[in-house]
Amino acid sequence: MSQPQQSTVRNRLLKALTPSDFALLQPHLELVATELRQPLIKPNEPVKQLYFPEVGFSSITTQGSGGKVEVCIIGREGLVGGIPLLLGSDRTPHDHFVQGPGEMLAISSQAFCGAVGQSASLHKLLLRFTQVQYVQTAQTAFVNASYQIEVRLARWLLMCHDRLDGDELRLTHEFLSMMLGTQRTSATLAVQALEGHRFIKAQRGRVTILNREALENLADDGYGLPETEYARLIEGA
Repeated sequence: MSQPQQSTVRNRLLKALTPSDFALLQPHLELVATELRQPLIKPNEPVKQLYFPEVGFSSITTQGSGGKVEVCIIGREGLVGGIPLLLGSDRTPHDHFVQGPGEMLAISSQAFCGAVGQSASLHKLLLRFTQVQYVQTAQTAFVNASYQIEVRLARWLLMCHDRLDGDELRLTHEFLSMMLGTQRTSATLAVQALEGHRFIKAQRGRVTILNREALENLADDGYGLPETEYARLIEGA
């Protein structure tokens, strides 16, 4: 299999690397297909592989007595599984799985750590992405504590839309309730409310974005802070 070229990869974090930093990772990157709900990194187990999404995205969830709740989404803007290793750990208590199927460039944790250890600039850029992911997680906590379910749903759909090719998201109301940390009936009512305004179209097992601008207006300042931080720290670096 030919090695991925920086000029053709779709992952924005890989594109933001200097050519010399990309060259450190390049021999170890392997393109793998991903399926919906596929486990990537299991809680409290050593991280053996990391993933740079090319198509599709990953969900990061935490679990308690009330079930799973999503804390972060990572698509082609980032790296799945890198933060524990960058911060000196070999595992995470969070579950990482595929929420949007597609393709990812996988790299072993050993090769990743070896590359990071050779380049201060690579390490710095990846720590900047760590900051972006922290901001997204903090913003999720803020929105979940401050806004009604319709606003939270609008923000979540926008974040998924940012990481999709097209306007359609494969989704069930049961899964959506887990992502938003709410009851299934509440998630269903929120979907119906947005559909009633013609912001989205809901069908069995999928949601289609019809009016992104309206979703952005509804989400208000609940959406956009991590995206702005990413532009400043990664693409403006």
